[in-house]
Amino acid sequence: MEVTLSKYAGFCDGVDRAYNIVKKIADDPMIKKPIYVLGSLVHNEDVVKKIEQLGIGNIKPGERLEEIFEYADKKIGTLVITAHGMGPKIYELAKKKGVDIVDTTCPKVTKVQRLARVFFDRLYQIVIVGEKDHKEVKGIYEWAKKKAVFVENILDLKKLRLDVSKKVAIISQTTQSQDFVKKVSDFIRGKYSDVELVDTICLATQNRQNEVKELAKRNDAVIIIGSPESANSNRLWEISKKINSRSYFIQRKYDIKKEWFDNCQKIGVTAGASSPKWIIEDVMVYLKSL
Repeated sequence: MEVTLSKYAGFCDGVDRAYNIVKKIADDPMIKKPIYVLGSLVHNEDVVKKIEQLGIGNIKPGERLEEIFEYADKKIGTLVITAHGMGPKIYELAKKKGVDIVDTTCPKVTKVQRLARVFFDRLYQIVIVGEKDHKEVKGIYEWAKKKAVFVENILDLKKLRLDVSKKVAIISQTTQSQDFVKKVSDFIRGKYSDVELVDTICLATQNRQNEVKELAKRNDAVIIIGSPESANSNRLWEISKKINSRSYFIQRKYDIKKEWFDNCQKIGVTAGASSPKWIIEDVMVYLKSL
């Protein structure tokens, strides 16, 4: 069988940046210890385990940010903000408790956070296209002072009620589907007169989504590597299976079933932005051995 790997598979710049920052600070004598990451640095179990092996702890985000700083009793030296970002309150609490912050928020996420605050200050009605329970989206919502509405699906869109006398700003989760954001934008522009859409989907996400469409068309089957918790990986799978029913979502090579490829001549492979190189290579070697 012919096996083709997408040129956009694997760590995006934001994830790669966060991972390298954490590896660097683990051995930096100038960084206050112990170090804790607030949540999963990236949505990948294998990467999280490697970070733990560096001696870096993990704190699961609670419902209230104050709960996080109960860990201050453990004498946290440094708290790492993940690539998904957080709302502004975490920085205020860290300063108050004397905890240093290492911020690995993806610059593209930071851009959306700043836009949320700008639109809030300008009295826009803010529409966030994204998964309201996703860490990135929660952070963006907090930068908008919790004065925004979510559109996660078509049902949310149909129920959307905005003030026709006010301006509307549309921003999105950086890993959202281009097609869905366009659908939301077209719908809102059809009902409201003063609408501003800012394209906040990162280029890496756009490239992956466009590439997986081509992989789905050109191949008999498609493998998408990623974590079930990874929004961008799930999005790739959703896009692919709309075009090619033989689209399979896996975390690692052990999830692959040989019968998936009965009568297949060509297999396309892609991976989400949190999938490390070593897992992708394992999958490629295994597929080529079939």
